[in-house]
Amino acid sequence: MLGTMKSRGVPVVPAVAAAAAIILFVFTAGQPAATAAIVEHTFIVSQVNMTRSCKETLVTVVNGQLPGPAIEVTEGDSLSVHVVNKSPYNITIHWHGVKQRLSCWADGVPMITQCPLRPNHNFTYRFDVAGQEGTLWWHAHVGCFRATLHGALIIRPRHGASSYPFPKPHVEIPMIIGEWWDMDLVQLERNMVDGDFRDNPTAMTINGQLGDPFNCSGIVKDGFVLDVEAGMTYLLRLINAALFTEFYLKIAGHKFTVVASDANYVNPYTTDTIAIAPGETMDVLVVANAPPGKYYMVAVALQTPKPDQQLPFFMTSGMVQYRSGHSHNNGTTGHHNVAPVVPELPDQHDTITTYYFHGNLTSLRHPRRPQVPVHADEYFFITLSDGSICRHGRQSCKRSGSNESMLVAAMNNVSFQLPATVAAPLLEAHYYHRNNTASIGGVDLYMLPNSPPRVFNFTDLSLVPSGPKEAQLEATKKRMVGRRFRHGTAVEVVFQNTALMQTGSHPMHLHGHDVFVLAQDHGIYDPAKDVAKYNLVDPPVKNTVVVPRLGWVALRFVADNPGLWYVHCHFDFHMIMGMDAVFIVDDGPTVASILPPPPDDLPNCNHGDNHASNELLYPHEGKGSVLQS
Repeated sequence: MLGTMKSRGVPVVPAVAAAAAIILFVFTAGQPAATAAIVEHTFIVSQVNMTRSCKETLVTVVNGQLPGPAIEVTEGDSLSVHVVNKSPYNITIHWHGVKQRLSCWADGVPMITQCPLRPNHNFTYRFDVAGQEGTLWWHAHVGCFRATLHGALIIRPRHGASSYPFPKPHVEIPMIIGEWWDMDLVQLERNMVDGDFRDNPTAMTINGQLGDPFNCSGIVKDGFVLDVEAGMTYLLRLINAALFTEFYLKIAGHKFTVVASDANYVNPYTTDTIAIAPGETMDVLVVANAPPGKYYMVAVALQTPKPDQQLPFFMTSGMVQYRSGHSHNNGTTGHHNVAPVVPELPDQHDTITTYYFHGNLTSLRHPRRPQVPVHADEYFFITLSDGSICRHGRQSCKRSGSNESMLVAAMNNVSFQLPATVAAPLLEAHYYHRNNTASIGGVDLYMLPNSPPRVFNFTDLSLVPSGPKEAQLEATKKRMVGRRFRHGTAVEVVFQNTALMQTGSHPMHLHGHDVFVLAQDHGIYDPAKDVAKYNLVDPPVKNTVVVPRLGWVALRFVADNPGLWYVHCHFDFHMIMGMDAVFIVDDGPTVASILPPPPDDLPNCNHGDNHASNELLYPHEGKGSVLQS
């Protein structure tokens, strides 16, 4: 039966008071005290002027906010988010890390699960958050708009904070680390489609604020401030929303206790440095146990050393500020004239700290932790690399930086490309033609190879600079690449990083599933000896896995959620340049394992003139834009 209608504490923009969350409490039969809620939000996507780095920039945001509104739900709730697109661009919203059980239609990937939401149109995303708890997030999945269209999605335990498997914190704070771009994000996307990723962000942010390092006018800029009381414990829900950047985070004089990652609990461990890659979330406890005062919170952008292309040094800061019992008339804490304590900063080229940080993650024994597949049914060895294709459809061309070829990113030397025109998203075509295993909507599916076409010294640093050695290996196919799995298949994937044209790490994200991270190491994966390193007892459960620089990661997952699921690098330049694929999971044997039909209000791809819009959605060689209708 229906209970009383209530509203939950959600930021409301005065001009859009309808954006308030509405909760309908639905009492389940036989459990009069237990509730599952339908939580509603309205997201109004529009453009506003914001001033950062002494420059006014027109940015696309939700409800006038940066970051966008945080969504808070309880495990088992249903979520309805009404997206109203008042921007001039095509938009989709992806619910990063939400498993979308039997709701693949709401996954928010343009032309994979839905047609984009065109300007002056609206669409409601509906899905459940059963079986998950912790910190996830939402973000745009079109072009580069993730930089400004993002926010936290927090799933609380059904039995409240007292059921956390760690000391109950006094305060919980979402904290999003990101980038600020002065340049037009539409142009940024066009450049990357054309193989050009020389553009750099202007600054780094914490909860949308630049902080002290970006002092362009002689006036110290406001940054994120965390007011704390001595002896209290704070749960920081960390999210990396950046397009390009993995970060190290430190707070002077304090340590972190990591308790969860990607909405999965981990065995707590203490560290003074957090490593967090784009797409990842980390839940960390901080105890205010330092002498009263001010302490800098610093995020340093990590980058690979030479011979990779070098970027400017980027960092941003916030402040941890202790409250005291002696307040001044202006409400300050009594420490406002005390110089803040500065942490010892990690080196921007230190890639070993993130390797060990992620290697320390192990899964906490918990009722929600799934069983690790002891054996796999299918195996993949996938190299991650840059490559090139010949321009204008030519079969041969000069490479190694020549204007005759274009830079792409690839998995096993295949770079993802949607067909030039399609009349419907791939998921819809798949749903109505599920018996056709070789194509989707009449377009042949290029099968993701189980291994790369050539075996070479994958970690040879001499492959980074342009030259004849690298040119022999960079030829890449451009295809609609994917793989189909029978429902319930246990899949093992080894992602092998390479030094082909660059040596950076890759945060690989799989939609619709969590994965077990069995092992990682530097060098080249050797199945004869490296299987012995697998952790089959308590491997971390993740949705975004960092493949280390010049190394590999082995993972397993069970393909048990029917639909089409995007797998891609969460660095935007690599995703846009083709380090992507689609994993197709077939229906299962029961009603509860069959993908339901699409919602009646799913956006269509037509502009009213019976022409598919995909030519504009996924441009080739820099023509057109995914963004503009």
